[in-house]
Amino acid sequence: MSIIEKAASRIDHKKGEPQGAPSASAPAAAHPDSAAAAVASAVAEATAAVPTAVPTAVPRRTSNHVELDLERMHGIGLVTAAGGRTTLVEDFRIIKRPLLKRAFAARGPGDKPGNLIMVTSSLPGEGKTFCSINLAMSIAMELDHTVLLIDADVARPSVLRTLGLPAHRGLMDLLLDDKLDLADVMLRTNVNTLSILPAGSNNPRATELLASQAMSTFVNEIANRYPDRIVIFDSPPLLLTSEAHVLASHMGQIALVVEAEGTTQHAVKESLRQLEGCSNVNLIYNKTREFPGTETYDYHYG
Repeated sequence: MSIIEKAASRIDHKKGEPQGAPSASAPAAAHPDSAAAAVASAVAEATAAVPTAVPTAVPRRTSNHVELDLERMHGIGLVTAAGGRTTLVEDFRIIKRPLLKRAFAARGPGDKPGNLIMVTSSLPGEGKTFCSINLAMSIAMELDHTVLLIDADVARPSVLRTLGLPAHRGLMDLLLDDKLDLADVMLRTNVNTLSILPAGSNNPRATELLASQAMSTFVNEIANRYPDRIVIFDSPPLLLTSEAHVLASHMGQIALVVEAEGTTQHAVKESLRQLEGCSNVNLIYNKTREFPGTETYDYHYG
């Protein structure tokens, strides 16, 4: 029986009832909208009888969030806003200024995006990860820029370990799985202007992945998605792996860390030779010691 038929049946039933004296349970006079009320009641009953479809909840993508222990970072010699005006903070203010200027300068035909900056070294242990993190933290203090720090040393990732954070999916997983999005693996931090992309899973085909079309697409996307973003790649050492050379081909700027009294002149020359053809190669002279427990940094730009 349809909704209208149910309503009409109810009205006819009410018309056939005896019109005696009003009782305590019956109204003294019929309401002028009784017919409409009967229709509404029938519609309500019929509607209640039909099960309603419950909309399926669409899961909302939430970004991963990590807490940086800024006190611990300051204690191990990393740049933090909470650390005050130290020599280290001032040194990285000096290094970032020309990098920022070049990052957003007008690009000529064939120029790589200047906001993509690779920090590398000739050999392990020369301080490239510390310089990468310090540079990222210093730029994150800027009012007009955000920073994405990428651990691209996929064979020996150390950014998360240095920051005291557990391992996480990252760059390699993103390149291997086209269903993953950057938001799935990027870590947002309690420094609002700083995000981190870990190296991710170890993979024997890392060099091929960094040279793949997926990597080129990813690099172009992160370089151009946000106009105020600086992207810093903590790269593998140049003289030990082939990944650094592949990575350098995507970069608009390169910073080569040289350890004071550690990196040989031969190693520096060989690293610079391998970077021939790359524009904006800068040298960071790192770990010069004036007094026990202190370090200063010197920067040269070419």
